[in-house]
Amino acid sequence: MIQIIIFVKKIKMLKTLKSDFSAGVVVFFVALPLCLGIALASGAPLFSGLIAGIIGGVVVGAISGSPYGVSGPAAGLTVIVLSAINSLGYESFLLAVVLAGVLQLILGFIKSGSITYFFPGSVIKGMLSAIGIIIILKQIPHFFGYDGDPEGDLGFVQADGQNSFSELINMVDYISYPSFFIGLFSLFILIFASFQKFKKWKLFTIFPPALLVVIIGSIYSVVFVNDISMSINPEHLVNVPTPENLNSFLGQFTTPDFSKILNYEIWITAFTIAIVASLETLLCLNATDKLAPGKKVTPPNRELIAQGTGNFFSGLIGGIPVTQVIVRSSANIQAGAKSKVSAIYHGFLLILSVVFIPDLLNKIPLSVLAAILLIVGYNLVRPKEIMKILNSGMQYYLPFIITVLCIVFTDLLTGIFIGFLSALIINPIKSLNNAFQINKDNSNNLTEFVFNKHLVFYHKKNILNAFGDVQSNSKLVLNLENTVFVGYDIKELIDELKEKSEDKSIALSIVKNESLDLSY
Repeated sequence: MIQIIIFVKKIKMLKTLKSDFSAGVVVFFVALPLCLGIALASGAPLFSGLIAGIIGGVVVGAISGSPYGVSGPAAGLTVIVLSAINSLGYESFLLAVVLAGVLQLILGFIKSGSITYFFPGSVIKGMLSAIGIIIILKQIPHFFGYDGDPEGDLGFVQADGQNSFSELINMVDYISYPSFFIGLFSLFILIFASFQKFKKWKLFTIFPPALLVVIIGSIYSVVFVNDISMSINPEHLVNVPTPENLNSFLGQFTTPDFSKILNYEIWITAFTIAIVASLETLLCLNATDKLAPGKKVTPPNRELIAQGTGNFFSGLIGGIPVTQVIVRSSANIQAGAKSKVSAIYHGFLLILSVVFIPDLLNKIPLSVLAAILLIVGYNLVRPKEIMKILNSGMQYYLPFIITVLCIVFTDLLTGIFIGFLSALIINPIKSLNNAFQINKDNSNNLTEFVFNKHLVFYHKKNILNAFGDVQSNSKLVLNLENTVFVGYDIKELIDELKEKSEDKSIALSIVKNESLDLSY
């Protein structure tokens, strides 16, 4: 019987192999400049960003329970990393990364990941839209051939002294027309390939559109390298460190200074990285689950264990910290990934490319990669979803708007924190610990959840936990007769419970008063 199950799993994996490899290639091209750019913005060696990307793909990808999440160096940690490297030195900083990994492992084992259930959907969706807007704002200069700000910088105030909006004005004086031309051509192909009637063209089935534009852009940069008017300057191309020989390659790896393990500053840095990286991971995990087909709920504690393992090994060999990251995860989903194998593929592609073809990678125009990211950003913003949210009532759309604005004008974690506080204030706190009662009728194998007046986002975890205790092949009644307000998050959750009930063969029925609207 076990052999049959293993055989079936292998057949299923073979069926998804092509889709996962194709998605892995796309994520690889998205991740490559981000790994380098985040390392640069963090004041770390460029190679350390690649190490983090490889570890995030191979190690974290193998352990994680997320089928679509991709991990790697995160823009949200750049300020912390930059400060820590300047104050501690690089080898001591690496020790802090190793210790942060150990702390994340502890957080996972003591099941701290359940905090993710308390975040409102309005804030998570606000985070997705805000990151989409930021990606578009940040990539427009790269698209026009102005690379003053490093890839991967998502903060409003930039490393080059500009901000997300002033950079758009500043770039006008630095436009590189060859870069802009090949970027525009790439964007046209990507948009063309996104239409349903063109997706099945043989060219796009052989070459994923993102890979195709990278190949075209690289050929262009090689063909016109000696043409002054048409050539792309080296500063507008990918810049992967190119070792001269094996010794110089191995010399790029750095080990932590374990002699400083009793230094309290290192432990403070480790705790800071562990908390911030864990929070960013859980937020991205929640967002990725909402974007993913089927909206499967990923085990958050297992994700913390995966991230802890990743940070332990990243720090051990010279890499900067890793988290799950929404840009690469959303690119993975949009590219048609079917399982976490795509994330592992992208990690191996980073290894192979850095070892064997760094010179070829350095022919890729940054404007082409900007075109790919512009599509990713637009798909994260999702204008139709925004209109739906704006029509869902003040208690949902106001935290959404606040989150979007605060993230765009500050940074990810600050925006999330302010958005979360606004959701707490706007939603009725009086019903915090009084969501529902459970009635059981064992003779009829029946469970009834009798809900009270107000149901909002912070009731999700209790409802999910109670649902988890309902036995398969039983009956469940959701009694909403006395309920006067159901938040958007709970409406989504009720739909999820319908799907989960089918999976567990639970006969689910809903009883409600006529005035209560459960649509969203």
